[in-house]
Amino acid sequence: MPLAGIALAPLLVSHLAPPSPRASVAAAAEAARRRRSLRRVRCSATAASGGGSGDAGELSRATLLWRAAKLPIYSVALVPLTVGSAAAYNQAGLFFATRYFGLLAAAVLVITWLNLSNDVYDSDTGADKNKKESVVNIVGSRTVTRNAANISLLLGLVGLFWAFAEAGDVRFIVLVTSAILCGYVYQCPPFRLSYRGLGEPLCFAAFGPLATSAFYFSNSSRSISSGAVLLPLSRTVIASSILVGLTTTQILFCSHFHQIDGDRAVGKMSPLVKIGTKTGATIVMLGVGTLYTLLVTFGISKYLPSSCIVLAALTLPLGKWVVDYVNKNHDDNTKIFMAKYYCVRLHALFGMALASGLVLARKGILV
Repeated sequence: MPLAGIALAPLLVSHLAPPSPRASVAAAAEAARRRRSLRRVRCSATAASGGGSGDAGELSRATLLWRAAKLPIYSVALVPLTVGSAAAYNQAGLFFATRYFGLLAAAVLVITWLNLSNDVYDSDTGADKNKKESVVNIVGSRTVTRNAANISLLLGLVGLFWAFAEAGDVRFIVLVTSAILCGYVYQCPPFRLSYRGLGEPLCFAAFGPLATSAFYFSNSSRSISSGAVLLPLSRTVIASSILVGLTTTQILFCSHFHQIDGDRAVGKMSPLVKIGTKTGATIVMLGVGTLYTLLVTFGISKYLPSSCIVLAALTLPLGKWVVDYVNKNHDDNTKIFMAKYYCVRLHALFGMALASGLVLARKGILV
């Protein structure tokens, strides 16, 4: 009931039947409870959205820095690398720890470039004008943020080319460079394909078939005695890369829900600007359903070992949680902000389950 209705309700009660003292006390208690609940909702909305004139008091600088760092999002660097490396171990028993951690550092640096440059170019278009956790807004300098992004990319490329020199497999460097180019055309001028609603296909390609397969090929071996030992492209890595691409794309898709008004204002035609949140919630449900349907299909067709199916299926409750949460809160900007982080959890746990299943299959467990 609107607050005005609560205030006027006593005036609508007949004077012929005055309320009892007990009823008056109960009504007063109920009104007080409603006022407290309303205050809590308002505070939660302000904190989650970063809005309001008093936001500086609501969100500490530490909170803004945490949001700007987007640490959970770095799982998109970890999962393709881990799944690709596990597929190589499953295929040929190859794993190089030094190369793995070197590539992890390089991948984190490339994702840092992706995040920072995204803030720079969204600042240029005005998409992040009211986004207080934007790095450009926190630092107060577009130039500093852009330079930090470029340095991160340069250092990441150094790590990637070092891994290429170690592996000696040209397919690795071609695929990983193609993945980075997808990131460039996604957000950087003159392309900015994310503004045309093409971010999700680019995300799927970059983190799925391109990056996951690239990290698989990074485990090829080259030595003076035996020459190059190149890994064959297998149906297992293809199937794995498709699943990784789907979970990564789900993160990007759900990140649009709470940004529709801002995106529309600057002409950024994300999928949710075009189709709305209700249809978007249906797409999330179909995406999660497709993920587990393909998982079972790849298991039945022997593209993936049974161990992958068993372990990845354990994440089904989390997948259902994502679907239910989005269906319930798709039109509530205060709550839907968290949807992308629930997708990050699904992405990370599903990816680790997939990688663990590939390792266990190599050891003859749950084959």
